[in-house]
Amino acid sequence: MPKQSAKQPQDRSIQHAEVARLRKAVPQLLGAFALCLGLAFSIAPARASELDTAQRQWLAGQRSTAVATLEAALRQTPDELKLRFALGVMRMELGELPAALQIFSALTQDFPDLADPYNNLAVIHASQGELDLARVELERALNLQPGHAQAQENLGDVLLRLALRAYQRAQQALAAPSGPLALKLKRTHDLLQETGTRGR
Repeated sequence: MPKQSAKQPQDRSIQHAEVARLRKAVPQLLGAFALCLGLAFSIAPARASELDTAQRQWLAGQRSTAVATLEAALRQTPDELKLRFALGVMRMELGELPAALQIFSALTQDFPDLADPYNNLAVIHASQGELDLARVELERALNLQPGHAQAQENLGDVLLRLALRAYQRAQQALAAPSGPLALKLKRTHDLLQETGTRGR
């Protein structure tokens, strides 16, 4: 378990510069959902250096080396939040979703007051079509941090998908097609298409 001081960071905001440094494969893997990639927490200087090294390796295309760098650092300090979080992000981008799911689930247990791991769990669930689970995780994130912009946007995307699913089920349950329902289906589908093609 992390030390108590690590559970109470002074700054829980997203570091936007780190988000830009790592986000490469997320649009292809996870569509329109926004992934939280960096946390502004204090970190020991040696571990910070290893995190920077791993990020440089990742952006240089040395992905397996970057993962190995983080794993080696975590063997020395297994409770280091920022290293664990970065490893979870890299596992997600590599398509290793079960491993990423395990990392972020553990983070929600060890740091239950942080919103970002819940957001990333929701991204994984949504990418696998588990919309109800994604909604639950996003609601947890927003209960912790109501102003979390990515979680708010992701919740909107999930609710749109849930609306489309409900409209599809309603149409299937009717004996004859409904014109107004068909219009709702088309408009919701078109909106989802637009959100899915936006760059991040």
